[in-house]
Formats: sequence, C-alpha cells, structure tokens
Amino acid sequence: MKTFDLFGLALLLMTMFSCKPNASQEQAMEQPAVAPQSNWTVLFDGTSLDAWKGYLTDTIGSAWKIEDGALTRDVSQKDAEGTPLGGGDLITREDFDNFVMELEWKIATCGNSGILFGVIESPEYAKTYFTGPEMQVLDNSCHPDAKIPKHRAGDLYDLIACREETVKPAGEWNAVRMTIDQGKGVFNLNGTDVVQFDMNNPSWQEMIAGSKFHEWHAFGTAKSGKIALQDHDEQVWFRNIRIRRL
Repeated sequence: MKTFDLFGLALLLMTMFSCKPNASQEQAMEQPAVAPQSNWTVLFDGTSLDAWKGYLTDTIGSAWKIEDGALTRDVSQKDAEGTPLGGGDLITREDFDNFVMELEWKIATCGNSGILFGVIESPEYAKTYFTGPEMQVLDNSCHPDAKIPKHRAGDLYDLIACREETVKPAGEWNAVRMTIDQGKGVFNLNGTDVVQFDMNNPSWQEMIAGSKFHEWHAFGTAKSGKIALQDHDEQVWFRNIRIRRL
C-alpha cells in the first residue's frame, strides 16, 4: 500500500472515532426536547375551587362538590317541591377577554347545563345568561331541548347550531376547547370545530334580535367578562379546566 493511502486511511479512522458520540451524548440525543413553559392557568385541578365563586355572591353553593377529581352539581338534597338545593351558577373570580379554554364535561341522563363567557357580574342582571353567550351542555338523547334547533349539545345556545353532532352519550366525558379572540369565537367539541361566530359582524346583533335574548340589552356585548358554569338543577360534572390568555 502506498504511503499516501496509509495516511488517508488513518485520517479516515480518526474522523470516524472523533464523530461518534459518547454514552452521555447518546443519552442526551435520545431525550425529547423539553417543551417551553406554557402560559396556561389552571381554573380547576380536581382539588380546589379557589378560582371560582357564586354569581352575585362570594360563596359557593354547598351542592357543588369535588368528587374523584371532578366538580359536580349534587342534586340529592331537595326542597318540599322537589327542587334541588344549594346550587347556583359558578363564575370565575377573574375576567377574561381573549382566551383559549379547555375542559371536560359529562352530563347525567336527560341533563342540561352550560358553559358561558362574557358574563357581566352586576345586580342589574339577575342571571349569568342575561349577558353571557353559552355553549350548550346537554344529553341530546332525551332532554326536551334536544328537539329544538340551536339548543343541542355544543350549540351556541339559541344562536348557532353545531355543523355536526360530536357529543358523546350521557355519562361519558366530552372534551371542549373554546376560543374567543377579538370577538371571533370557535367552539370545538371532541376534536371538531362545531361552531364559529364573529361578534363584530352585524349578523351577530341580527341573530340576537331574532333570539330569546333580544330583550336583554347587554347580552353578548361584553369584550371582557366572567366564565360561568351553569346550574340547571341537574347533575353535571366538570374537570381539567384550564385557560390561556391570548
């Protein structure tokens, strides 16, 4: 073998060994990249309701309970007429304007509830739904509202019907992703965008004028407001609630 061939072979071997990572380098290469810290705020982690209060009160009704990591509206205690006691809508202590919120819900058989945004807390408005638009929570199989267009699970209640039905049966968990950004909203239910709307568009006021909310002047007008979980005197569960400001 010629001298320059030996020299070339030696140089090649040195390059190969110098490029091979050591054990610690190999281990580091196998580890996935660490995701950057998110800016999600946990509103309910299965243990605490510190982020919530009752509507128009600083307390939370005794019928709202934490069981197995989920927040539930217990309906076992009732008055003489059969109306469940100790409830009331829950609202966030903070106001939110532009956000993405994620949570899971499930509903009892033939049950009804809702998730509201843009709620203005004021004695001027007796109920959260006087001001806050709602994503409907419902058992579509047997609740009477399921027979009414725009009143079914995932709908922007009484305003826009879901483009397709993706809700799961009563007793099963549904995943929600609600986005409100500069007045433009998207409801995602179980991985599908089912409702889109634009509160800046003249059609928004036209929809309200043709709905059951037409007499409430502040409905759907707030640029910032509370998130609410509706008490409809029926058992419902929520869990893994988090929000990210945009």
